[in-house]
Amino acid sequence: MSDTLVKAISRGIRIYAAVTTDLVNEAISRHDCSPTAAAALGRTMTGALLLAANLKNQEAITVSFQGNGPLGYITADATPEGYVRGYVGNPHAELPLKENGKLDVGGAVGKGLLQVTRFTGIGEPMRGSCEIVTGEIAEDLTSYLFTSEQTASSVGLGVLVGTDRRAMAAGGFMLQLMPDADEEIISKLEASLKEVRSISSIIADGAGPKDIVSELMAGFKVDFLTSTELSFRCKCNRERIEDVLLSLSHDDMQSLVEDGKAEVCCQFCGEKYHFEKDELVHLMKLADGVR
Repeated sequence: MSDTLVKAISRGIRIYAAVTTDLVNEAISRHDCSPTAAAALGRTMTGALLLAANLKNQEAITVSFQGNGPLGYITADATPEGYVRGYVGNPHAELPLKENGKLDVGGAVGKGLLQVTRFTGIGEPMRGSCEIVTGEIAEDLTSYLFTSEQTASSVGLGVLVGTDRRAMAAGGFMLQLMPDADEEIISKLEASLKEVRSISSIIADGAGPKDIVSELMAGFKVDFLTSTELSFRCKCNRERIEDVLLSLSHDDMQSLVEDGKAEVCCQFCGEKYHFEKDELVHLMKLADGVR
């Protein structure tokens, strides 16, 4: 089953659910992630996709955890079309397992700031932020939605990492209360969520996003709306990297020319771009011509 996100509604509730196993494995491979880094980055990318599902086409969202733990920054960009990319500051960071045998994502993220930026393509981006609550990603996004966007929500995220450092299952859900949600609906939903298994366990058993919704919303009448295929996709290309080089100072460009070659690595996807001396000389002349 390919990675997919579904949208659904029930009386008083908006529902989003996604399976992201393949794209998380793409990120793990590109960044050579440790198990803890894989879980943190996978949860963040999945969370970004769930938040992006609320956007209009051609908009985008960036979710950034700026914690003081050994992972450093964790950043993910996502679009409503289903594309996501992400990176973690220290992909090799690892901590001992917690007493319950689970990965210590919260400890690896640490305390700090969660920032969410929405790019609309019109005017300045809209930014919101909140303190990192647990570092476990899902709880922090739930807190952000309530404190910064005044939206009562429940976010669940999971990445099950195997002994081979590959994701066996990854995905998540986001439930949001609508204005017509009454106390009966809220109480029923809270009771249902207490009975739900971990999201990674549900997906590991072969569930797709619609199955996730069915398990989350047991006892509710649900109407499914749309389905979107998801994938890891970076915006980088050679032309964009050339633009970065063109923005360097003359002295920096001269230094690269003297080195005789340059390698530029995209932070988001790990793709490497190589430039030979003659290409660097050409770019330096172009840059000098417009300074």
